[in-house]
Amino acid sequence: MTENKIDDPAPEKKERKKRGYISRLFKVLRGKESAEIESPAEETDEHPAVEETMTATAHEKEAPKEETVSQEEQKPKVAARPRKKTRPSKQKKPRTDSLTAREKTETAREKTEKAKVEKKTTEEPRAKNVVQKLLINTEEPEECRIALLENGKVESFHVQTVVWTQTKGNIYKGKIVSVEPNLQAAFVDIGTEKNGFLPFSDIHPEYYCKDVPPDTHWKALKIQDVIRKGQEVLLEVVKEPTGNKGANMTTYLSLPGRFTVLMPGSDSHGISRKLDDDTRSKLRKMVGSLNLPEGIGYIIRTASKNATKTSLSKDLKYLLNLWQEIKNLGQSESAPALIYKEQNIISRFLRDHFTSDIKEILVDSEDALKQVKSFLDLFTVRQKKTIVKQHKGSRPIFNSFNVEDQIEQIYQSTVSLPSGGSIVISPTEALVAVDVNSGRTSKDRDFESSIFLANMEAAEELARQLRLRDLGGLIVVDFIDMRVQRNIREVEKKMKASMKRDKAKIDISRISKFGLMQISRQRLGPPVQTGSYRVCDHCQGRGVVQSVETQVLVYLRRIQTGVTRKNVKRVECCFPIEIAQYMLNRKRSELAELEAKNDVNILIVADPAMTPLQEEIDFLTE
Repeated sequence: MTENKIDDPAPEKKERKKRGYISRLFKVLRGKESAEIESPAEETDEHPAVEETMTATAHEKEAPKEETVSQEEQKPKVAARPRKKTRPSKQKKPRTDSLTAREKTETAREKTEKAKVEKKTTEEPRAKNVVQKLLINTEEPEECRIALLENGKVESFHVQTVVWTQTKGNIYKGKIVSVEPNLQAAFVDIGTEKNGFLPFSDIHPEYYCKDVPPDTHWKALKIQDVIRKGQEVLLEVVKEPTGNKGANMTTYLSLPGRFTVLMPGSDSHGISRKLDDDTRSKLRKMVGSLNLPEGIGYIIRTASKNATKTSLSKDLKYLLNLWQEIKNLGQSESAPALIYKEQNIISRFLRDHFTSDIKEILVDSEDALKQVKSFLDLFTVRQKKTIVKQHKGSRPIFNSFNVEDQIEQIYQSTVSLPSGGSIVISPTEALVAVDVNSGRTSKDRDFESSIFLANMEAAEELARQLRLRDLGGLIVVDFIDMRVQRNIREVEKKMKASMKRDKAKIDISRISKFGLMQISRQRLGPPVQTGSYRVCDHCQGRGVVQSVETQVLVYLRRIQTGVTRKNVKRVECCFPIEIAQYMLNRKRSELAELEAKNDVNILIVADPAMTPLQEEIDFLTE
């Protein structure tokens, strides 16, 4: 059978030539042929790097078997991409200057040190630009205020007045007045207006009135079986009383110091998680060498990062002496009685919030100056870098630094943002609602970028407002709807990063499809307005009052209902001026008709001392 021969067109020749080149390439990679391959011109243009790799690989196959090379030498050195479209150059010799293990370790160490230096270099300018000042205003005896400023901006604010003082941290000797099996809790008389609430989980086993196996969990018991009415206990306030609820109590006492927290009756030991591993092990050895008595637990605070063994020893010694005094008073005093009162606001703030970043402390009274200096005496000379001064200007200390306006902003519901937007904070009984408004942010801007900017500013400012106002519980934030998922993730990251400075326990959810973010925040104390504001007598906390017309109609219907009773001869009404004037001028005919129809006499009297919601309506039979 004769085979028809057909002249191959040019494309078919190129295709066969290309297939032959690829076939020989695979053979070379398998070591079957030499690396000297001539590739088509078009292949040289498209894959020069592949050809260089192929050449070096073939050279490796031809190396003598008795020659031993390291793993680093076996790797071919790929040549750079040729500038001109030419055939690949001849194969290069394999690399013979491999690094030893020691040199590799030193190189990796140098890279790590270089990365640390670069990171430190990038972070140092930001840290140097932040200037922290602490202002303490105690000039007037009715109020003590503390403000922490960062570059002139209030970042923390605390106030204590004669109307309200903190009871959290106080230790009482109380008497159990009732045991509630349904609540699995007890109510304790501590000598205040409201009894304290003591959950069963917060009762130490040493107060059980009958023997219980040591390993028994409290959930396996019933409070009515181990606690009896009239029993005396030593307990501490862990949550301030709110509304009709009394203070939350616990019998697991804790005495906080500058560097440590002492926990009598506990065998647990802990170190702050914010410290690195080396510092934690160092502090653990320090405290272990101090030989604490049995039955005393402790927690090493974050402030002890640079503390010396002498400082830790002084702090623990003070707390142990304090606990001995509390224990002696608890045995001698009769319940109910206050055994230990928490320190004042200045000492408490310095103990819990002072850091070396505070460069200057300004006070306006001699007593406050002495307290601050006595606190700084706990530090060594090397650690004393904070300047303490007494403010003696003609203007008040807060007005001199433009703090009063910022404090007033804390009590407002609307907070402005730099780009023109705003956030509205509305605390309710169940949660705190926060609404983000774009305002003028979207003016002359792209829509998506403008709402992204407003949400980023709102996330940073909201974290600051939550700290300043100490808002706790469930917080729901309604961000402006964003379409780009990347922007949504950035707002979430900004919110989490801004909340890291908060000392309270926080849990943050992701932004839902409705644009809502849920935040759960631990309340460290009462709301900031406690002691400075009271419920309005006019609106009773609602924020609005009825209009004059509505109130007049309500009172008129009450008069109309009352005059229909038997034996009513006279109606005496006393109203605020606006209500009385409206009735006498606008409702004169209605009043006259009621008098004629029911044979009564209606008297309207205006009292300027009355508030808008006050009224007096008397129905007389004579």
